[in-house]
Amino acid sequence: MTRPPRHEGPGRPLSRRRFGRLAAVALAAGAGSLPVASATAATPGRQAYYDRARRLAGDDPVLLALVRALTPDTQFPRPPAPEPLRIFDNLAMLSAGWVSAMAVLTDDGIVLIDALTSAQEAESIIVPGLRRLGADPETIKYVVITHGHDDHYGGARYIADRYGSRVLMSPTDWDLVARTDPDGAPARDMDIEDGQQLTLGGTRIQFHHTPGHTPGTISPIFPVQNGHQRHTAMLWGGLNPPAAPAELRTYLTSIRSFRDRMRQAKVDVELSNHPNDYGLQRAEQLRNDPDGPNPFVLGRPRTQRYMKVMDLMLHGRLADAEASAAAGSTPRAHAAAGQACC
Repeated sequence: MTRPPRHEGPGRPLSRRRFGRLAAVALAAGAGSLPVASATAATPGRQAYYDRARRLAGDDPVLLALVRALTPDTQFPRPPAPEPLRIFDNLAMLSAGWVSAMAVLTDDGIVLIDALTSAQEAESIIVPGLRRLGADPETIKYVVITHGHDDHYGGARYIADRYGSRVLMSPTDWDLVARTDPDGAPARDMDIEDGQQLTLGGTRIQFHHTPGHTPGTISPIFPVQNGHQRHTAMLWGGLNPPAAPAELRTYLTSIRSFRDRMRQAKVDVELSNHPNDYGLQRAEQLRNDPDGPNPFVLGRPRTQRYMKVMDLMLHGRLADAEASAAAGSTPRAHAAAGQACC
């Protein structure tokens, strides 16, 4: 069967030296890994939503990156892979550049969130990256797949076979990969139900179904810490919007329900598995100034604004899709085949 195409905080004031380093990273990542929007004309209905989202984003680089990522006809660069980094004491980023895995480090082992694109990337990025950060890949107990695209499950089979790790995905996306990639997907293992909790080494991760990017996308909420400072993080499982109006409405429902769950959980940290949120730049800021404020800690109001910006941009996408349907044309998907996705 033919496989689907691969989908793709400010801290303290920057010194001149740190500014130069960050600027170099931004250039290497393709204008800071931020997508460049085309000048495609927007329908009046959708433009009103986009304008509101941009006003809400203001000059916040994280929110502006989200606006650009959700702007139609966006072209996504493929930034170079950064070095592995502990972005919190108990959370490591293991990145291929255009897609990342997160490792939740606990006293009883590791929960890996996503597994990059292939066995080769799992072997060359995830395994040595964990070792460089002082973590033992032999202790990977679980691999959580946020959604059924091969840039997220591609290395899962390798890790499961080598370390005996259990692999989790939503039932809907287990079905998706069974249809689209039966030879490359990991063997079906554990299902993730909406609201399910996974506890390892005293760390509890809660999973929420957020369909939209795929029918079975899941988004986790979990605790992170630096020293005595404790925070609550979320990772939105898949940003790239679908094209059909009905699927966009489902996506909007997911945004609203997850935003409520974030509020209840007091989420103050935002994470992404693709560089659509200024994440790689924030990682370099943290790497260059590890004693400064952690740029992944946005605070509760700002994480709520993040979701509101997403909501407004998706309303714009829906207005465009409905206008296209009324005109008898088919709206284009957010990313063309073979193009990096988010």
